[in-house]
Amino acid sequence: VDVKSPFPFFFSPQVLLLACAEDLECVPGFQQKAFYIERPFEFTEDQPVLNLEFDDCKGNNKLNFEVSNPDFKVERDGSLVALKNISEAGRALFVHARSEHAEDMAEILIVGANEKHGALKEIFKIEGNLGIPRQKRAILATPILIPENQRPPFPRSVGKVISSEGTEGAKFRLSGKGVDQDPKGIFRINEISGDVSVTRALDREAIANYELEVEVTDISGKTIDGPVRLDISVIDQNDNRPMFKEGPYVGHVMEGSPTGTTVMRMTAFDADDSSTDNALLRYNILKQTPTKPSPNMFYIDPEKGDIVTVVSPVLLDRETMETPKYELVIEAKDMGGLDVGLTGTATATILIDDKNDHPPEFTKKEFQATVKEGVTGVIVNLTVGDRDDPATGAWKAVYTIINGNPGQSFEIHTNPQTNEGMLSVVKPLDYEISAFHTLLIKVENEDPLIPDIAYGPSSTATVQITVEDVNEGPVFHPNPMTVTKQENIPIGSVVLTVNATDPDTLQHQTIRYSVYKDPAGWLEINPTNGTIGTTAILDRESPHVQNNIYTALFLAIDSGNPPATGTGTLHITLEDVNDNVPSLYPTLAKVCDDAKDLRVVVLGASDKDLHPNTDPFKFELSKQSGPEKLWRITKLNNTHAQVILLQNLKKANYNIPISVTDSGKPPLTNNTELKLQVCSCKKSKMDCSATDALHISMTLILLSLFSLFCKSFP
Repeated sequence: VDVKSPFPFFFSPQVLLLACAEDLECVPGFQQKAFYIERPFEFTEDQPVLNLEFDDCKGNNKLNFEVSNPDFKVERDGSLVALKNISEAGRALFVHARSEHAEDMAEILIVGANEKHGALKEIFKIEGNLGIPRQKRAILATPILIPENQRPPFPRSVGKVISSEGTEGAKFRLSGKGVDQDPKGIFRINEISGDVSVTRALDREAIANYELEVEVTDISGKTIDGPVRLDISVIDQNDNRPMFKEGPYVGHVMEGSPTGTTVMRMTAFDADDSSTDNALLRYNILKQTPTKPSPNMFYIDPEKGDIVTVVSPVLLDRETMETPKYELVIEAKDMGGLDVGLTGTATATILIDDKNDHPPEFTKKEFQATVKEGVTGVIVNLTVGDRDDPATGAWKAVYTIINGNPGQSFEIHTNPQTNEGMLSVVKPLDYEISAFHTLLIKVENEDPLIPDIAYGPSSTATVQITVEDVNEGPVFHPNPMTVTKQENIPIGSVVLTVNATDPDTLQHQTIRYSVYKDPAGWLEINPTNGTIGTTAILDRESPHVQNNIYTALFLAIDSGNPPATGTGTLHITLEDVNDNVPSLYPTLAKVCDDAKDLRVVVLGASDKDLHPNTDPFKFELSKQSGPEKLWRITKLNNTHAQVILLQNLKKANYNIPISVTDSGKPPLTNNTELKLQVCSCKKSKMDCSATDALHISMTLILLSLFSLFCKSFP
């Protein structure tokens, strides 16, 4: 089909009708739905681009046109014209026509010279050169364009499929997503006429394109032609408002920043077609709170959404503002910001950040403090003022003692809540050495000052400190006191004479002494001269002695009012004397009357004294009576010996006299008895019952024999 056109930039044929048949009945809508035009150097104002033909088959009552690009319009006669000279109109224009009885959409594709042949071949599937298209199939299924959000009634005819197949009983069949696949039932086809209709309103943001297939079947349902692809595109309508999805939106800008400083970027999203003006957004500031010092502190780039400062650095002064926080109501409008565009809003919060442009200053040049001697802790709080932000290092103070603290007796720290300087005594002061102290203190910020600001005289202050005299307790020299003595020295022996002095040299006080703690009650002290003597025997083995050291405490009390007390500690190291006999263990042993091993027991010895008054120990048996010796003792080492039977004994209890002697000078001996039980042993059971047993004590036997001997010789 060749449609004559007066426009020199159309193809040859300049306008190609994709779906047209002269012998078909009237189909409501655009009689040609798709156009290809070659992109001109410029669309000229009021110069017709092409003619569109719309027919609702009922007289086109109340017909009007809408063009997707607001720079074009369609006249009543169907002429598409530009409203101004345009060099760039995009790749496509969509024209929506609506009358009292029908509505339809036409698409005008704008292509370059090198694109036209490929575009035509794609649409018409032609072979050879351009001319009357020859179809490879009998089905002609041209693309269908449908505006989203159409109003009822439904179903609504949207296009038509044509077939040259003349088979009797042939029917059209449509399939694909939107027909027999989810979402099902959106489209259907009249199987006889080929009319394609939509059953409900479409949403481009849900599905923008449908790819269907149409085929022709015979009366039995067998495919006789096709399938052929049928593309349905949903034309965007401006039905989505811009939305700000990334909030909250908070920006920061430093006070004193130059005009034009970028603070933040606001970005909105529009779900409409991004290639159309439906999603072309423009930004605007609707409201600023607060409005001082200027109602227009900020500007937003209408296209990018960048918020920048527009006031001078002098007005952007955090310390002179009502509040360092500004709230801007930002509007995003689609349709390129035209009045017909839809809008969305969001709030941008902008915080004016502080910089250190104000040094801290003391509230007065001189501070006074009074402290008692010997006391530590905070003595005065130094107050400062700073106009910077309290939440930043530009406000936080750092104090330094720069003079008057040679002994490091003072320290100063910052109170984190109040920013005050807490001056403390960390080493007790002595009134007798110095009753007055003068400190010079400076204050700075944690953050450095900006280059053109410096610390002034108000950033230093003097602190005058007065030390009050206190009655201090006497001090023992040395403390603790140590002395070494032998244990068991005679009662009344002198241990030590203590020395205590009163640090209050200007008061000329006297000192008296007393016992404070004497755990064993061994000591006394002369209250006047401080001589310590013994009142009992010093015993190194006493439980009050730890590691050979006995500890006692003494008081020195001055004559002040009230009196002050000092405490002195005395450590007496006690030297050992051999005053403890060794002890023997164990004192009981058992053996079977038929034992083959006659080694009865291993004896051990211990001594409370210290070496050399302990081991090696000497173990001995007292002399045995009778014609036969029953046992002997053998030394194993310095602290142990073994008792051995010389023969098996009858079941009985025996007392074996044993002596053990230490190595002291002079040595001490302990005479003791080992009780030996001779038991009957049967089937691994030991019976040590003393019934009818023979009890033999060598000592008793000797005494008995001696008694009989004495009676025989009166």
